[in-house]
Amino acid sequence: MRELVMLREDAGGGGGRPNSRNVLGERLEVCSLKPVTGFFRDGCCDTSREDVGSHTICAVMTAGFLGFSKSRGNDLSTPVPEFGFPGLQPGDRWCLCAPRWQEAFKAGQAPRVVLRATHEGALAHCSLADLKRFAVDID
Repeated sequence: MRELVMLREDAGGGGGRPNSRNVLGERLEVCSLKPVTGFFRDGCCDTSREDVGSHTICAVMTAGFLGFSKSRGNDLSTPVPEFGFPGLQPGDRWCLCAPRWQEAFKAGQAPRVVLRATHEGALAHCSLADLKRFAVDID
């Protein structure tokens, strides 16, 4: 993991595969290494055909969203040590499934979004305008 982090830093802070782009059309940035997130558990919201859930949105967890997700059957706040999952707390960044973010958006529970770390694949499920309204990394 240390080599992975160093490579990303050497590459100017980008993440994902070399050609991975964020929703702004730029190189995909790292979402979180503490806790480690992403479909590939490399800190990035990168995706592939195997990622049927589209774990593409870098979201900043809130108590409201964590409660919403738990009510929908996906408890993200309870640790699961046998899988190395620490449980999420408000303020943690996590690669969220784009359809879940859209569902939370419609229910008024959408968490904030880090656009530079959100994979362009999220746009298959969410509009850029909606994501921008919840962005923490642009004006």
